[in-house]
Amino acid sequence: MRRTVDWLAVDGGGARVREYRMTTVLLSLGSNLQPQRYLHAAVQELRAHFGDIVVSPAYLTPSVGFDGPDFLNNGVLLRTDMPLEVLDLWLHALEDRHGRDRSGPRFSNRTLDVDVVFYGDRIVEGPGHLRIPRPELRHAFVLKPLADIAPAFVDPVSGRTLDALWRAHPQHGVGFATVALEPATSP
Repeated sequence: MRRTVDWLAVDGGGARVREYRMTTVLLSLGSNLQPQRYLHAAVQELRAHFGDIVVSPAYLTPSVGFDGPDFLNNGVLLRTDMPLEVLDLWLHALEDRHGRDRSGPRFSNRTLDVDVVFYGDRIVEGPGHLRIPRPELRHAFVLKPLADIAPAFVDPVSGRTLDALWRAHPQHGVGFATVALEPATSP
């Protein structure tokens, strides 16, 4: 989806004062350490910061790339005027506030993992870790929740909707267990 003018302020004389450009962003969230608690807390913070968001069901999925407890994964759709790089930093701070440990191997247990999978129709392949769309889109644990909440969203690389990508996925039709998220409690 392209950036669109979401809100336009005008003064009493009808002159344009400020234009806000909002971008549709799709996030993938995951946790395998107290996952109900941490995903619930992350969704609450996202809602408090970005307002109206769309949240997929949370799906129980096996860990990928290492032996560990199962993950809960879900997706979030939000709209923001934050530049991608600023949003990415904000999301890293969100992970850190919820105990994310970056000192271990890339594939390891996590209290909270939040990735920008899509930022409008932008394609980013550069230095560092930020790649948009995220290559993890090939995994059912990323694609299924996003197809649930944004089936008509078009992947700018393939030109296909998320619904079409999910229907073509080898795990389409497989039942995934859903788990309700619980309110965060004090540690």
